[in-house]
Amino acid sequence: MIEAKNITKRYGDLEVLRNVSVTINDGEIVAIVGPSGAGKTTLLQIIGTLDSPLSGQVLFDGTDVLRLKQRELAHFRNRNIGFVFQFHQLLPEFTTLENVAIPALIGGDKRSEAYDRARQLLDYLGLSQRLEHKPAQLSGGERQRAAVARALINNPKVVLADEPSGSLDTQNKQELHQLFFDLRDKFHHTFVIVTHDESLAANTNVDRVLHMRDGIIINSQRTINE
Repeated sequence: MIEAKNITKRYGDLEVLRNVSVTINDGEIVAIVGPSGAGKTTLLQIIGTLDSPLSGQVLFDGTDVLRLKQRELAHFRNRNIGFVFQFHQLLPEFTTLENVAIPALIGGDKRSEAYDRARQLLDYLGLSQRLEHKPAQLSGGERQRAAVARALINNPKVVLADEPSGSLDTQNKQELHQLFFDLRDKFHHTFVIVTHDESLAANTNVDRVLHMRDGIIINSQRTINE
């Protein structure tokens, strides 16, 4: 279970997050929605330990990860958190297989083990014919699926996705959303997704929708899954 407690964040005089608290349960898919400037991405980055709050705590199974030393925090992040960004952030000089394996190699896994696991994930995601292709040779949907594989390579506790379908057309967007649902059902991953996409927020496969405005959570709505 992940708990963000009393998170406050300022940039100069601008208070981006105001005493925000949220709990994410294991295996949940949680969507965070709200207008631009609401604080959604900042909250996601703090939960993901990419940024630090002015005050507050981020607990993973009771451990306050913001108290970890820098090296410990980097190791924790590598092993427990996967990230999917709007523009995939694949390294252009590396192949799809290499891009997906990088977090495992950084974590100290043997090359053969990292590459075997990357191949398995890419095969599951329908990219077995794209292993040696570089990002520029992939479609937008393929690049995002490769980014999802990279996020999953270390079997993280949670996957944090920031507008993951924002650069995709309607069909690829729907396929990416369905992929998240399938991955949760098959591998029991937890997903926290920042999105402007109302179709995702309205999907009954999403367990909860957090509505943010002006640096606070104004509403937490549990969806009805038939």
